[in-house]
Amino acid sequence: MKIRNIWMTLVVLFLTCHCEGTPPKLIEKPAIKANQPLNIILLIGDGMGLSQLSSSFYFSNQLPNFARFKTIGLSNVIAANSKITDSAAGATSFASGIKTFNGAIGVDMDKQPVENIVELLSKENYQTGLIATSSITHATPASFYAHVASRDWEEQIAAQMATSPIDFFAGGGLKFFQNRSDGKNILDLLKTNGFEVHTDHLEKEIDGSMRHAFLLGEEDMPKMIEGRGNFLQESTQKALNYFEEKASPFFLMVEGSQIDWGGHDNDAEYLITELLDFDQMVGSVLDYAEKKGNTLVIVTADHETGGFTLSAKVTGQNSKGEDEHDYNVIVPTFSTAGHSASLIPVLAFGPQSAQFSGFYQNSDIYHKIQVALNH
Repeated sequence: MKIRNIWMTLVVLFLTCHCEGTPPKLIEKPAIKANQPLNIILLIGDGMGLSQLSSSFYFSNQLPNFARFKTIGLSNVIAANSKITDSAAGATSFASGIKTFNGAIGVDMDKQPVENIVELLSKENYQTGLIATSSITHATPASFYAHVASRDWEEQIAAQMATSPIDFFAGGGLKFFQNRSDGKNILDLLKTNGFEVHTDHLEKEIDGSMRHAFLLGEEDMPKMIEGRGNFLQESTQKALNYFEEKASPFFLMVEGSQIDWGGHDNDAEYLITELLDFDQMVGSVLDYAEKKGNTLVIVTADHETGGFTLSAKVTGQNSKGEDEHDYNVIVPTFSTAGHSASLIPVLAFGPQSAQFSGFYQNSDIYHKIQVALNH
């Protein structure tokens, strides 16, 4: 016990010394009222492995909001038939609790549709929402409402959004809803099915009696380094305000999609700016959950991208031909332009959060959410 206490003290001192500025607000234990239904907020940093998350401790002027979590686990994100997953198989595991093949959206190994958590909770009078900095038809958000054998069928995925139970969504992907190869205008179908469609900007006021579709990019939202601004945090807050007005329990999935793309590009600036934007949104969600008390927040990723590491700077070689390093200078490095098999961090806060500690499969996250809902 004494050794453990010394080790924890060193960790705290290390973080205190290496993260300047004001630390984020500490989380208090949420006040839970009896018989309140549980809200679920699932926050996915696409491509966010432990090194990506760690970068927020070194490239920010304050401790990141990730540091506010007390419950931490690790998930194994292998797909059903491969050791390294893609976003489609990974997100389908979160949404439906199964392992499937890479590229699959909401279908099993036999390409048969599997009920997802949005469909399940909608039957229980839950409001549901999806937000992404990619197109809303991209693999991760699509896995929470669509059922197709290939993630590349984005026009088919868009058509399924119009008939899904989703109440609120925001992201890019307008091109998959209009001016399509089949000539159909899915925006009209969205309106017929009760959606108010917004294609210019996040409206300040929205009609609480309507469902809402925000399609704010032809394909993807801009990068942070291209001026996307606070879209992720503002759209998430708008969704939370919308659910508050509906006075119903809700499920909300928010994806920081482009952390993954920075990894694929081996572009550290792209990756880290997206990661820090994601962390800011996480902070606002934690503030909400702390205030409400009946909200379970889960932060995780579908896989790691780029083989990203935080390496010491190489300054030269010694007389033996060995590299010498400056251990005060961190150099982000990559080992691949693809995905890796790294275990993925899972952070949780709120009622039933303790069950997310430990080691488990990515598909177990779905089942742990089910346990939390039925507790």
